[in-house]
Amino acid sequence: MSDQLNLFEENSMGNQPLASRLRPKDLEHFVGQKHLLGNGRVLRRFIEEDKVTSMIFWGPPGVGKTTLASIIAEKTKSRFINFSAVTSGIKEIKQVMEASEEARTYGKKTILFVDEIHRFNKAQQDAFLPFVEKGSIILIGATTENPSFEVNAALLSRCKVFVLQALKVEDILELLHHALSVPEGFGNEKVEVGEDSLNMIASFSNGDARKALSTLEIAVLNGKQKEDGTIVITLADIEEITSKKSLLYDKGGDQKYDIISALHKSMRNSDPDAALYWLARMLEAGEDPLYIARRLIRFSSEDIGLADTHALPLATSAFEACKNIGMPECNVILAEAVTYLSLAPKSNAIYVAYENVAKDALKEIAEPVPLHIRNAPTNLMKDLGYGEGYQYAHDFEEKLTPMVCLPPSLENKRYYFPSNQGMETKYGPRLEAILEWKKKHRKK
Repeated sequence: MSDQLNLFEENSMGNQPLASRLRPKDLEHFVGQKHLLGNGRVLRRFIEEDKVTSMIFWGPPGVGKTTLASIIAEKTKSRFINFSAVTSGIKEIKQVMEASEEARTYGKKTILFVDEIHRFNKAQQDAFLPFVEKGSIILIGATTENPSFEVNAALLSRCKVFVLQALKVEDILELLHHALSVPEGFGNEKVEVGEDSLNMIASFSNGDARKALSTLEIAVLNGKQKEDGTIVITLADIEEITSKKSLLYDKGGDQKYDIISALHKSMRNSDPDAALYWLARMLEAGEDPLYIARRLIRFSSEDIGLADTHALPLATSAFEACKNIGMPECNVILAEAVTYLSLAPKSNAIYVAYENVAKDALKEIAEPVPLHIRNAPTNLMKDLGYGEGYQYAHDFEEKLTPMVCLPPSLENKRYYFPSNQGMETKYGPRLEAILEWKKKHRKK
């Protein structure tokens, strides 16, 4: 195991991908993450004052997690060891720890960078703990997944978590212009490329510097060459390279739940345009349409309920239609359902009623069913009073009785309060009339 990451070795520099050749060596040339690395910001102070402790970098791909770890090692004059969670096991961990412990006796710090730390199992993560506690290593883990769920609590409690953000378009453009101007990039070549083409690359990259630089490299290598050697890259060239846009969406990770949350909240806010956008983000990235359809069924009851009694049947029909015809044909079916649910009147009265009644159901878990509303299929049950005093609503002219159906301790409790939206404007007055009638007739 070498002290330096292989990507930073100087040999074979010309054969390395553009993103590797342009990897910055110091904070001054690091692009993005101003919220952490701007002047006076917390992570920059830790680095400049050599007070770096074990930490986790959480963020999407291509935002500089590995690069930043390497810069920290260089700035703090530490041994830098790159450790892959994909290819390394407990045996390799122990070997690295022993070497780091020995280096510490000579006053040399070791920064152990663990890429994709979320891929380590519990036993592998636990193997780091004693060495992190002793200070044998400074652990820097990188993950695209939420560390709260993917990193052991014991290890996470000993690390500071820093959230790295996707690069902005202007950040990506800065990187692209830099790549075209420096010798490590294409500074020694004549490259003719318009700003509109660079903007398209920046937009396509979804905040991923590695993807942006790779796209530029492909464009240069495949660009048309003039007689004077100038490489011409047109907008059409970029459109061809980026024809199948790779969306920032991980079906097994946080983006899935972030985007389904965005869809749900857009519909709740009666914003069909935003809801359709988030729907497309999921479908075009390959999400299972039935997963989305199931969420629409839930939404129809949770956020619409009785305000529009067509919402639940429509969402259920959309699910069945998606199951029958699949993608890509079912995309318009989901779009129709999402638009309808967005525009439907909203009420969470049913959702709130159930949440409140569930609390009482748990609290009053042993509350017996009142005898008068119990069935009495046997003579013994009848002798015990089951069903005695039951009033059959259809025997009464109003189809109502003053009979109490809740347990005695909850006799006057109310859970369902209709909203003033949609069809609930009719249900509200009816419910109040029913309650008033029962109250009046119970006094007699």
